[in-house]
Amino acid sequence: MDYQNRAGSKFGGGGVASTSATNADRRERLRKLALETIDLDKDPYIFKNHVGSFECRLCLTVHQNDGSYLAHTQGRKHQTNLARRAAREQKEGKGPEGVTLGLLAGVQVKKNTMKIGRPGYKITKIRDQVTRQNGLRFQFAYTDIAADVVPRVRFMGAFEQKVEESDPQYQYFIVAADPYETVAVKLQARDVDRREGKYWSWFDEDNKEFWVQILFKTERDERYSAVPGLAPGRK
Repeated sequence: MDYQNRAGSKFGGGGVASTSATNADRRERLRKLALETIDLDKDPYIFKNHVGSFECRLCLTVHQNDGSYLAHTQGRKHQTNLARRAAREQKEGKGPEGVTLGLLAGVQVKKNTMKIGRPGYKITKIRDQVTRQNGLRFQFAYTDIAADVVPRVRFMGAFEQKVEESDPQYQYFIVAADPYETVAVKLQARDVDRREGKYWSWFDEDNKEFWVQILFKTERDERYSAVPGLAPGRK
């Protein structure tokens, strides 16, 4: 940056930069550094929403442009969350490479368990009468589920799966329980409301049925959920 015309500086010398100018220069340097090391097309956590902003699905933050997102990826918060996720996946013995989507293709889980096929399932569209949120209720039948096994659920981004061509407009809802094949449902890439009563799962051990309910955030909540100082959505 050219500081020679700043007040108090000598000709040919660099004046003292303001705080805003220093921060802008730092962000630009971080952006250039990130561009050299990160390919946004292969980043599983970036998502461009309907208003043109960029979201980080890992940190749940919103950024006005790709430069701001790239600077965020070099920050402490994003790097810490990456390390935590890697440690958790290593502890659970799973990762993007070890998961294949069930309803889209046969699953090849790296275990010695003999798979007996896909579970029976039923999907019902629902709507909250108070908040007018749209959602889905899943019912899976695990008649021959292994002893002491409780089905597990996970949301997978479009860039994590290896079955279809990556499309950021979609995400995948995955359910796994031995000895059944892992199954996945293709959903719109909308934020799920994870507040109590909105998102829940329950395994009926007597009837061997697994229930999951998800409600999507309203358009207002999706737009302002990461904006500081605004009140959270309605309960």
